Amino acid sequence: MNKEVVFISGASRGIGTAIAKNFADLGYTVIGTSRSSFTFDSKNKNLIPISLDITNRESITECTNFLKENNLIPSILINNAGITSDQLFLRMKDYEWDNVIATNLTGTFNLTRALIKGMIKNRYGRIINISSVSGLMGNPGQVNYSSAKAGLSGFTKSLAKEVGSRGITVNSIAPGFIETDMTSYLDADAKEKLIQDIPLNRLGSVDDISELAVFLAGKDASYITGQTISVDGGLFMY
Repeated sequence: MNKEVVFISGASRGIGTAIAKNFADLGYTVIGTSRSSFTFDSKNKNLIPISLDITNRESITECTNFLKENNLIPSILINNAGITSDQLFLRMKDYEWDNVIATNLTGTFNLTRALIKGMIKNRYGRIINISSVSGLMGNPGQVNYSSAKAGLSGFTKSLAKEVGSRGITVNSIAPGFIETDMTSYLDADAKEKLIQDIPLNRLGSVDDISELAVFLAGKDASYITGQTISVDGGLFMY
């Protein structure tokens, strides 16, 4: 039984759920969160679902108190929670910008600041931010989302330099187009056109992301930090 505790935001569906189940199957205790109440579609007792609004700092304080009371201080944090609110820039409303930045970037700051204290005390930790290829290459209609995800790259590098001496690594994963409900809106023609731009000629799977997350959290990745790793089938190369 692995005694490490993994904390994953945005774990109620898609990539977050896949990451949570992968860690749980490996024996980690996994705390998965979502803004609304949810349950994992699994009988694995290692999975603990809780409600958490990462844009609400009082909610995060209550969560950290719960973790301390139940001896569930995480050594691995995966910042996966994120939203989209796509709109052409000239039509973008204030709330469409504010909500995306608040969740995707400020929410990562809020949660990391709260949970990194235990890692610093123990001189060990793994922080993995789920970014997006949109933050690397840009995407029309996603100025808000791309800006937030690009911000995660700077967040990752700067924090990695600050806490590396404490035995903490900080990395980002930048998924490309992954088969989830966030891409299910694409019709067959749009999906085929998209696939033509991907050298591997397919969309990715949630397992492609979860397997990398497990690797980055493990001892074999102990000398990797400050990196943003694209998992996009070759869509964006730099």
